[in-house]
Amino acid sequence: MKLSFRFLFVVCLLLQACASTPEALNSSAAEIRANAKVFNAEGQAAIIDGAILRARRQAIQSAITRVAAQAGKQNTTNNLLSNTKVVDEWREGDVYHVQILAILTESDYCRAPYRKSIVATAFPIVTSGQISGNESQDLYGGIPREINNLLMESGDFIGRNKTDIVLYSRPDLAPEIQQADDYFGSSVINVATNAGAQFVLSGVIRDFEVESTEYVRGAGILAQIKSAFRDAIARRGITLDVYVHDGFSGALLFQHRYSDSILGDVWIPGGYSVGSERFNATPAGNKISEIIEMASTDIRRLFGCYPFAARVAMVANDSIVIAAGAQDKVQRGDTFVVYTANQATYGLGTSGTNKAPVGMVRIESVNSDFSVGKLETALSIRKIRVGDWVKSW
Repeated sequence: MKLSFRFLFVVCLLLQACASTPEALNSSAAEIRANAKVFNAEGQAAIIDGAILRARRQAIQSAITRVAAQAGKQNTTNNLLSNTKVVDEWREGDVYHVQILAILTESDYCRAPYRKSIVATAFPIVTSGQISGNESQDLYGGIPREINNLLMESGDFIGRNKTDIVLYSRPDLAPEIQQADDYFGSSVINVATNAGAQFVLSGVIRDFEVESTEYVRGAGILAQIKSAFRDAIARRGITLDVYVHDGFSGALLFQHRYSDSILGDVWIPGGYSVGSERFNATPAGNKISEIIEMASTDIRRLFGCYPFAARVAMVANDSIVIAAGAQDKVQRGDTFVVYTANQATYGLGTSGTNKAPVGMVRIESVNSDFSVGKLETALSIRKIRVGDWVKSW
């Protein structure tokens, strides 16, 4: 039965009013009036081989695509996925229908339904010698570690640190990765698989050079003053390249260069850890911390709405175990699309964007790190192996 969307929307607002304080309600309503637009749409999909879950998911995606078209913003479909409510659904013969209510805002962020895992690797320096032995040696591992920490604080990511691993044997050629032996496949995928991560964070310190103090321009009193203070007050350039790879395909998904300069006491004393209070108190440390915050914000903005994915850890009878659980926000009753890893790629991975799913799995039990689900179509279990993966859509 089709329902009145205006009626449903009013009911939603009334329920929100019952659960919120007047101040929170006024603030929320003002924000919705200023930034949000409400859309509704219908979607449908054919039910093939009795796969109702798959048809339902495809129908929802069809409806979301229609909402994006109504909004005139085709790139908003990711955001809509986390701001959509199915208000009615029914089956007519072999066709599944859904009606959705979607709220579209101008915000750069969306409410991520799942926490996505990301593993951080070391940031090697391109030019050796730019960081002296008397300075902090924590930059190589500390910069990616702190980017990861900020991502975890957002609540949208689970961070894992493997900062003893360097992906770039030639940092000057990054993000190109020089494989020592192609037989072992992609190093990005190997790191992601071993860490159980969906994304791999990497980067290089492209520049951290102190301006030469051997020559002081000019003459007279001003030049003498500059010469006297050149060891205490100097200029240092800093350039960081930050990358994010897809842990399943090895594809480079994010690449950005952050550049700035430091004036004053440009040295970072040995023993200072990135992110610590005394590190941030130094001019150089404070500038690095600003870049770390910018990088984490950019990564969250881009990948917060990205589809969640996790590896298949075990296949047993008509059930599969996925390497994601309560800490990833997986809940009982959730459904995921199952994809097979293409063995013909010799470990190089597959993005899955141009591959048909082999089935749908409904989660039946969840613990902290793993979840167990049953396939909608039992025959699909024969196509699934350990190392395959599931996606939220």
